[in-house]
Order: sequence, then structure tokens, then C-alpha cells
Amino acid sequence: MTKAVVGVIGASQCTPQEYEKAYQIGRGIARLGAIVVCGGLGGVMEAVSKGAREEGGMVVGIIPQSHPGEANPYVTVAVATGMGHARNSIIVNTARVLVAVGGEYGTLSEIALALKGGKVVLGLDTWEIPGVVRVSSVEEVLGTLEDLLR
Repeated sequence: MTKAVVGVIGASQCTPQEYEKAYQIGRGIARLGAIVVCGGLGGVMEAVSKGAREEGGMVVGIIPQSHPGEANPYVTVAVATGMGHARNSIIVNTARVLVAVGGEYGTLSEIALALKGGKVVLGLDTWEIPGVVRVSSVEEVLGTLEDLLR
């Protein structure tokens, strides 16, 4: 059986609060036995990667650059696309469900691609967009993920 893949999306520069929330989400995703897919860089992506790895989880980083070594140090498998922001489509299509934490325009593009593709997007402190499932805490994110991944 294939493990579930959860995409976590957010900005490469984030607030300390967003970093902590993404870190805890990464830990929780790993405890659920799912794989994290993210953009593999800093900020929210680094935090979720760190949290997942510290719980023994796997992290796939889909990075925009051409060299795998440019991924954050917590990524298990770096996929170097050389595609810039076009790599957002790969992240979205790889994930079964996505969690947006904060974010900027790159996150907005991933949310749009996910919703267009019929994916569930959980939104924590992010864009208020019709179709995004608003969640108010890390605990709510993880509880909802647990239900969705069953």
C-alpha cells in the first residue's frame, strides 16, 4: 500500500509563529505515517521538514533550482526541477491533501492549482479563499488530516 502524501505550502520567509506551527504540523504528519511534500526551501518548508524528520518521517522537497544540494537540510529526497515556480504544479499533483500555513503569492498559486484540481486545502493563517477549509490550530489541522487520510 502506498503511503499518503501531504503537501505543506507556505512562504520561504515566515514569522516565528508560522515556523512553529509548520514544525508541529510536520511532526504530526510523520506520526500519522504520511510523507511530507513541500517546496524544500526555507521558512514554512524548512519548519515542516524539520518537524517531520525529527519524528522519523520522510520529506520530499520539490525545489525550483537545478541542484539538489540547495534544498533545506531536513529534506530526505530533493527533486531538483530547474523549473522555478512552475514546480508548484508538481507539489500540488503529488499531494493527496494540502495544508497552507501563512504564505505569499507562491502559496496562493499552489492553493489555486490545488482547488482547480479538486484537492482539499486546509488553510491555517492563510488566504481566505472560497474552497479552502479554514482551520484555526495545529490540532485542528492534524485532526482533520487524520480523518481525511483514513
